Amino acid sequence: MLQWAALGITAPSVLAACGSSTGSASGSSSGSSLGSIAIQLSWIKNIEFAGEFFATTKGYYTAAGFSAVNLIAGGSAGTSAESAVASGKAFVGLSSPGATGPAILQGAPLKTVATTYQKNPFAILSISTKKPIAAPKDMVGKKIGVQQGTNQVLFKALLTANGVSASDVTIVPVQYDPTVLATGEVDGYMAYITNEPILIKSKGYETTTFLFADYGLPLVSETYVVLQDSIDNDRAKVKALLKAEIQGWTDAVASPAQSANLAVNNFGKGDGLNLTEQTAEATAQNGLIVSSDTKKNGLFTMTDALIAENIEALGKVGVKVTAKQLFDLSLLAEVYQENPSLKA
Repeated sequence: MLQWAALGITAPSVLAACGSSTGSASGSSSGSSLGSIAIQLSWIKNIEFAGEFFATTKGYYTAAGFSAVNLIAGGSAGTSAESAVASGKAFVGLSSPGATGPAILQGAPLKTVATTYQKNPFAILSISTKKPIAAPKDMVGKKIGVQQGTNQVLFKALLTANGVSASDVTIVPVQYDPTVLATGEVDGYMAYITNEPILIKSKGYETTTFLFADYGLPLVSETYVVLQDSIDNDRAKVKALLKAEIQGWTDAVASPAQSANLAVNNFGKGDGLNLTEQTAEATAQNGLIVSSDTKKNGLFTMTDALIAENIEALGKVGVKVTAKQLFDLSLLAEVYQENPSLKA
């Protein structure tokens, strides 16, 4: 999952939620012309990166011209996508506007060229039979579990965006374990909509949730971040990667069960992933990846309206970056122009 931290600077950070590992995803071909690259993931190798798993196993990276693609797992203490890309450790990193924006304002020559999720998955989770929280106003007078550090910045931005005073909510520092809801230590818990609600339901509880994206913070996430130099001087390479990624994610969206199998039994083997939970999470994340706009324009795309909403949302957390500074979706547009069948 994503972290709003970049290049070691103090910046808003988003919730992380599920383990960590590293490893290689490769495919070779005698006709390979683009060499090998690394992709810095934002979290462990779970279903959040199913598209990369399919691109590997079905040979899309190889067909694009890459001799090897190394998928570098992230984690709560791992290297940020911004640091990995800026340092040359990775050709592309998966991140969020809340991490990349501050890095750019600090001078990092980065751009976001595509997004996996049209809506960020951050949510407030509660147990329906205890003290259900269905909207920001319902948090008043409640104890809300929020992970310590910069994650609290995003939560406070949610309060600000919805006119809720911080003094009206009790913020309880918690770890990445939602069982504090079941024990009654908190009434609400900052969660990933595709993760912790499923875990709590597996324990026999009915849940109530609301998305940050539906209440003033419509940030995209799992965005593809590259160097400006790559756009200027390695444009064909970036476009080849985007094509392979779109092919991989098209397969992942079509088959949540196979996505989960690849995560549990192959790429994330050893991370303690549960097949049933990963299948449910893969199914749930499709609702964040596919929208009426992506059905029309293709996966990874952003409308002008969505870009504007992201810039406005960043402003609410003090990140005064412009759309021109943060985004360059021209490469993605070229990929679809040159490969119209990708929209099918």
